[in-house]
Amino acid sequence: MPTPGSRRRSVPTTASPDAGSVPYEYAVVRIVPRVERGERVNAGVVLFCRGRRFVGVALGLEPHHRDILRVLDPVIDLERVQDRLNAMRAVAEGRDSTGPIGALGAAERFRWLVAPSSTVIQPSAVHAGRCHDPGVTLAALYRSLVAPLIVDGAREPTGS
Repeated sequence: MPTPGSRRRSVPTTASPDAGSVPYEYAVVRIVPRVERGERVNAGVVLFCRGRRFVGVALGLEPHHRDILRVLDPVIDLERVQDRLNAMRAVAEGRDSTGPIGALGAAERFRWLVAPSSTVIQPSAVHAGRCHDPGVTLAALYRSLVAPLIVDGAREPTGS
């Protein structure tokens, strides 16, 4: 019991789900082969965590993505799509090769990566959450939102 004039300190406990966690924001990177049709394939995640000074991407044009994209647009230039995904990774990492955009701070690079676009590669709306390790969270989001689903120990069929 506190004595008069003393103050009780609030101490986070490990029982608290938010103890030590920090807010983060993320968007799903989608490939829209024919914008006029609105069909899309999730191909990655961009995550920003100000508290950990982190901006990262998990991107992949995996075989199942390629199969689906070829069904949606038989003439899609998958190498060009891969080049654009690689450019997104370079921006997220702040590489010099990306010019002035790469020189921006993490928050500005994230905002640039998730800005609305009418091109073949489009971000989703930005979502928020809390995490302890943004790298682990990025990998988990990728597995959950992008990677092929595992059903009864086998990958979900992709139609090929």
